[in-house]
Parts: sequence; C-alpha cells; structure tokens
Amino acid sequence: MYLLNNLLMTITADMGGWELFKNSLLPMITGGIKYTIPLTLIAFTAGLILALLTAVMRLSGSRLVRAPAIAYVSAIRGTPMLVQLFIVFYGLPSLNVTIDPFPSAIIAFSLNVGAYASEIIRASILSIPKGQWEAGYTVGMTHNTALRRIILPQAARVSIPPLSNTFISLVKDTSLASLILVTELFRRAQEIAARTYDFMLIYVEAAILYWVICFLLSLAQEAIERRLARYTAR
Repeated sequence: MYLLNNLLMTITADMGGWELFKNSLLPMITGGIKYTIPLTLIAFTAGLILALLTAVMRLSGSRLVRAPAIAYVSAIRGTPMLVQLFIVFYGLPSLNVTIDPFPSAIIAFSLNVGAYASEIIRASILSIPKGQWEAGYTVGMTHNTALRRIILPQAARVSIPPLSNTFISLVKDTSLASLILVTELFRRAQEIAARTYDFMLIYVEAAILYWVICFLLSLAQEAIERRLARYTAR
C-alpha cells in the first residue's frame, strides 16, 4: 500500500492532481456498475449453462453428439476473444444480422466462457470415481439420473476453484467490449483520457479499479474454497 500510495502521488502530481483523479472516479465506477458487472454476471451465467451442455455432449457415447461439441470448443479455444467479439458485432451485419453492442458482448463472452468452462466441467466429471456411477446403477438409477443426482454435485465442488478463476478473468476481459462501443469501465476511462490527455493517470486509475474488483472476488473465492475444504473433510 505504501508503494501504491507513492505511485499515485507521483502520477497525480505530474498529471494534474487529485482533482482529476477524484472527478474521473465516479464515471468509471458508474461504467463498472452499469455495464462491467452486469456483463460479467450475465455472460458467465449463460456460459456456464452452455458449458454444462457442451461437457455432457463431449462425454456422450454417440459420435454425432460429440462432434459438434468438439468442433465448438476447438473453434473458440483456437481463436482470440477479440476476433470472436468482432465477428459477432462487425461480421454478422454482413449476413443481415445486426446486434447492439451490449448483447453482442454478452454473446461473444458467453460463447468463450462456455468453451473453456466446458473443459473444466468435463474434467471434474471425469475425476469422480467410477464407483460412484456403479453405486447409482446398483440402486436402480439410469445414467442421466446418476449424473444429475450423484456425479454433478460432486463435480461441482471440484470445479468451483477453476471456475472462480474463469469468472475473475472474465471481469478483466470485459474491457475488450470497449472496442465495440460498450461504455463499461475501460471505455469510460478512454473517453476521459481522450478529453483530458492525462492517459497515464486515467489508465492507472482504471487498472486500480479492476484490481480492487478482482481482489475482492479473490477473497470471496478463498472463502468458498475454505468452506468446501471443511465440507469435504467431514
């Protein structure tokens, strides 16, 4: 904190003082509350639903079911998120499909989260001992019932730490939405910096806000992991 304070004092002294720092704080926080946080929550939730479906498809015994899921994961993991975002927002209009900036960002981020999170969920399901499946079959459960009532609850506990990391990464990745005119936190920082020419101060301020958000989320993640560790140890 001492080094951070010295850095802020130096920057604000050179770039216009604390007045600009304080005046730009509210617009960036507003952008975070209005767009960054909702975008993260909506995209992550939609991505998780897509990830669960994709993971189950990847584990299917049918090649026809597995193939689309494999192709989807490969395509998303093999291309940059920025390219995916541009395809949705700038590419689809050439096919007469025009989507507003915020929904475009939700679609692109959801597809990205879905592909990466599906691998986490799939690995978590595979980590559950086969004896758990056999226990479900012994009491007369079908494959789907055993998956829903026995396997997925255990896999969820295994997948929470890596999924939490994905969520925190998504918070930072939402800054890419500024490139398609979503006025989230970083877009507000760009607008202020372009108007004041205090690029160093404004961008460092934006970085600090992202760091604070991610730090708080990291604390929440640690609390959840400690709780899960106590539950597992019982």
